[in-house]
Order: sequence, then C-alpha cells, then structure tokens
Amino acid sequence: MGVLSIRLGVAGVLLGLSATSAFAVDGPKVSWNLSVWGPPRAFTAGIETLASYVSKETDGKFTIKIHYGDALSKASDNLDNIKLGAFEMAQICTGYHPGKHLGINALDLPGLPLADPEIHAMVHDVFYKNPYIVNEFKRWNAMVLMSVLQPQSEFMGTGDAPTKMADYKGMRVRALGGTGAAMKNLGAVPTSVPAPEVYTSMERGVFRAAAFPYTYAFASYKIPEIAKWYTTNLSPGANNCPTIVALDAFGKLPPQYKELFDKARPLAYQALIKAHSETDKKNLADWEKKGLKGIVYSPEELKIFQEVGAAPVWKAWVTENTAKGVPAQELLDLILNEAQKAKAKLKKS
Repeated sequence: MGVLSIRLGVAGVLLGLSATSAFAVDGPKVSWNLSVWGPPRAFTAGIETLASYVSKETDGKFTIKIHYGDALSKASDNLDNIKLGAFEMAQICTGYHPGKHLGINALDLPGLPLADPEIHAMVHDVFYKNPYIVNEFKRWNAMVLMSVLQPQSEFMGTGDAPTKMADYKGMRVRALGGTGAAMKNLGAVPTSVPAPEVYTSMERGVFRAAAFPYTYAFASYKIPEIAKWYTTNLSPGANNCPTIVALDAFGKLPPQYKELFDKARPLAYQALIKAHSETDKKNLADWEKKGLKGIVYSPEELKIFQEVGAAPVWKAWVTENTAKGVPAQELLDLILNEAQKAKAKLKKS
C-alpha cells in the first residue's frame, strides 16, 4: 500500500469522524465561486470533493460553488480573471497560456516519470511550493492549491500496431506540445488537430494515431470505434492542470478555514485517483470486447523514447528558459529528484 494511499485512508477516517462530530469548524459566512470548463467528470472529482468537505466541516458557512461549462469564464481566461478578482478559485491548464508562467511549464515536458498517480501527486505538491513557482503565480494574484492529476497521454490508432519506436518513423500522428516534439524526434510527423475533429480526421486517414489522456479522452471522443490498437505504457506526456486560488481571497479567510484546504487536499486526490481508476476499468473492458490490441513497450524501447524523443525536448526547454531568467535546470531536476524520492517511499510502504 502506497504512502499516499495510507495518508488518504487516515484522512478518510478522520473525515468520517468529523462528519458525525458536533465539533464543526466555526467561523463567518463565506461564499466562493470556482470556474471550470466542461461538465462534471473525473477531471473535476477533486474540486467536488474539496467543496463538499469545506461545506460539511463548517456546517455550510463556507461554501464553494462550482460553475461548470465556461459559465464564468473561458478556460483560457481563468488565470486572467483570478487576477482581476472575478472569482476566487479556478482550474487551469498551463498549456493554455504558456507565456504567462514559464517555470511551471516544466511539468508539461514529455516523458516525465509521473505515470503513477501517487508519485504524480507527491511531485506536483512539492513543485508547486518551489519559491520560483510561488512567486510566478503571485504576479497573477494566485496560489496553486493542487493538481488535477491529469493522466499521462497514450496513443490510439489504425493500421499496423507500432510495437517498436522505429515503427513511428514517417507515421502521421495527432500530438500536441511536448508530446508532439518528442514524437517528431522519433521520426513521426506530428499534426495539431482540435480534439472534436480527431475522429473524422483519423477515419479519413489524415493521420494514423492520436495522443489523448489515457483512457477517458479516447472514450469521450469515440476513437475506439475506429481504432485497432493503443499504447499502454509509453506515457509520452501530460498536461499540467492545477486548481488555483486567488491570493487576496485566501488572505481574508480566518485561519481555521485556511487549514481546511490542507485537510481536504488528500481527500481530493483520493477522489481523483478513484474516479480515473473506475473510468479506466470500464474503458479497458470495452476495448477488449472490441478487439483492440494493447501495446506494452519493453524497457529497452522506453529507453529509446526517453533518450531520442524526450531528452532533446528537455534540453531545448532548459536552454530557452534559462536565457529568459528561469531556473529551468533546477526546476527540471526538482521534478526528477522528487519522483525518485516518491518512488522509493512507495516501495518501502
């Protein structure tokens, strides 16, 4: 059982006790708004758990209302609107506005060792507290509360299954950002196509494979209906999508309310991990029925991806951002070192 699992289990027990206790957290009436795009889904399980927790612990005195479907703001404008004070909380994906926070984009690099959701959570929590990252978001009147644990991407496609990295040479693939850059280094031909157009484009042969967060996004866009295979452990990259809080709003909270966020975070992570796990179980069973082939790459092939595909992207990112005054190598090393520490902790537990 992992360290995070243990911590989450203990927190769950505490939550159960507090829910039946008469000692709810007392304080003033506070009502916050949280902006997010899309409908309730696995992606939003964390904020839903957090909102429920703070409401229960304060007997409804502190409420966080979640506004879905871009009701308050477009996804790409959430960071700007936090700065303007339009609402108190929001979910963002840093890839939507990369020029506004250069350092945190290290988490968007391809091939990071964050496929395990528990390692993912532990690394992100440490990274978000790095002084450079904290100051980077202060400029936007924001603090990063927690990750949404966006799953690593995988590929799903048509035609012959690419069982080796060499099989991607010349293959047209839908892959964005760092993932696309890594695949280009392997000889693939990446293209950028909006998610809603992937099904039609693949069906027409515009490209053979598409990268999406595994597994939920493939199911959402019905790609398994036309695909023949999918990768299971390539983990070429993932979008970093944190939940942020307006600093001025947080500063006005009484201490007992501020503490609720730290207590709720492990419960929110537990909800995210559970939601994605349940979704994966359902989707994988469906794909097996459809006869899709799951590709498991050998350690040797994964090493090729890392060295030939991902490493040059890391090097270019470090060089480019160091020139802009970002402690880029320090931030990348932080991710890699913390991932090793987290992995070691999980092995010991």
